[in-house]
Amino acid sequence: MRYPSLRAPLDILFLICCIGLTADVLVPEIWGNGKTKDYPLWFWAGQQVLHGQNLYPDNPATYFEFIYPPLSALLLAIPSYFGKIPLYLCLSLLNIVAWWMTAQYSHAMAGSGQKPGEKLNPWLEALPGFVTVTFVFDMFDLGQPNLVLLALMLYGFWLLRDQRGWMAGSMFALATAIKVFPVAVFPYLVWRRQWAAAASMLVFLFVFLFVLPAPFRGFQHNAAELKNWYQGMVGSSSEKGFGQRDEQNWSWVNQSIIAVTHRLTRPVNYNQDDPSKAVRTMNVVDVDFRTANLIVLAVSLVIGIGYLLVMPPASRRTEKSDAEEIGILFCLMTVASPLARQYYFLWLFFPMTVLIHRAAYDPRPVVKAGTWALLAVAGLLLCLSLPIFPNELQAYGNNLASTALLVAGLVWHMLHPPDAVAAATLPGTTSGLQIDATTMPTAKGYQ
Repeated sequence: MRYPSLRAPLDILFLICCIGLTADVLVPEIWGNGKTKDYPLWFWAGQQVLHGQNLYPDNPATYFEFIYPPLSALLLAIPSYFGKIPLYLCLSLLNIVAWWMTAQYSHAMAGSGQKPGEKLNPWLEALPGFVTVTFVFDMFDLGQPNLVLLALMLYGFWLLRDQRGWMAGSMFALATAIKVFPVAVFPYLVWRRQWAAAASMLVFLFVFLFVLPAPFRGFQHNAAELKNWYQGMVGSSSEKGFGQRDEQNWSWVNQSIIAVTHRLTRPVNYNQDDPSKAVRTMNVVDVDFRTANLIVLAVSLVIGIGYLLVMPPASRRTEKSDAEEIGILFCLMTVASPLARQYYFLWLFFPMTVLIHRAAYDPRPVVKAGTWALLAVAGLLLCLSLPIFPNELQAYGNNLASTALLVAGLVWHMLHPPDAVAAATLPGTTSGLQIDATTMPTAKGYQ
């Protein structure tokens, strides 16, 4: 790990970007008509906690303004006490730290033996940040926490390398308690027999959801709000939608496996987020809601079983294969979330970093060229989400297709590692990456 340096041109560029992104948040609030997007909602949620008011309506069928678990509002209440500007500045600083640490952890865990700031080429170190900068802009502009969640998850896996399962589980639990979809890491921990991390995740989830808010909200009040939140967000699902945002769930803004499958199998209006637009459908077959859900289940089972089949057994795991394995996990967690808006695909930062390292440092020239080509196609697919392109491309799942391509690349590299002799020629290594995980100190925490 390293700090930004004023002696490094690319680090100066990073700082300039951070200043500009923070200005995008603060300038409208200080000198304009007020920052929009989700920022006023975060201030409202924090004030509700400070004044002991409800976060959700008593009737779960009623529209929720705030759709996150109560812990999120409790955390927002601390800076909200000092006003909007301190809150917005605090959120911007969290995003800055998360952005930097996401890059640090991603490169350090890519499994190529290239450390940030030492052996790693500076341009290569900056490349994943360049590719995903539009997603990062969304994090600052919208005020969403996905970048912070990504940093927490990467830190959790970093802790697992040092066999600190209980600390790792607390990071996974914190990310889940803020925005539920990181809970998908739990089955992975169980499958890999990370018992300490799995147990810690359950314990800390209980602490974050029930114990921590109780002194501030009251145990009964907090329990009632959790019940309302669960019924309104998790327990509600119909043909119209799910999770309080019916107008978004089946529309083009959602590129999850669930949404794209339903748009392809049912005559769903993918313009329903904007009533002024004409009704548009894209289904190739016409089935009912229940059948579409069964198709989603079948697709998910095939993907899940396929993931388990390609994962190497413990005796053949290496730091390199673990990077590819976790990269696939992050891809699947992104698209398995019921609502996967554009900015959710920021989570492709780590999978992209792993493949960039393979493209740069794999000893096989043909593999290097093929990996760069795959990354180029995946990047072009992501670019189709830019405003200059029609929304129909997002309705058909351009980001989902890009994610699938990254998964395919990671799977190929996992199944076709360079042999021991070729691996010994990797730049910046003295003895090469060992194929036998039992000989690697960095792999002990995974066994």
